[in-house]
Amino acid sequence: MSQGQQVTIILYPKCSTCKAAVKSLKEKGNEVVIRDINEETPTAAELKALMGLGGFELKKLFNTSGEVYRELGLKDKLPSMTDDEKLELLSRHGMLIKRPIATDGKQVTIGYKEDQYEEAWGKR
Repeated sequence: MSQGQQVTIILYPKCSTCKAAVKSLKEKGNEVVIRDINEETPTAAELKALMGLGGFELKKLFNTSGEVYRELGLKDKLPSMTDDEKLELLSRHGMLIKRPIATDGKQVTIGYKEDQYEEAWGKR
């Protein structure tokens, strides 16, 4: 197996899915840099850059099954918010962000599915 690359994974340490993602990255030979989403919440600018890198829509960044999402009633509020307001909200509430987010600066994956990880992080 060829030498892996450095992948930064933004996660919530107590999340079992995030732990599985880290294990998968390491098994694929990647050097993993772990970043706690609550201690080092991505800024609005960082989130915007990740969106551009990943080519996905802003709504994909929201953890719609999370407690904070429900508490803030975002299902009803999001449609009337601007992208900048949504990014600002995400940057203030790490638990609102869908995780884990893995990036090597060239590509980004959001969430964890083994087949997605195999494709993105497995063949180097």
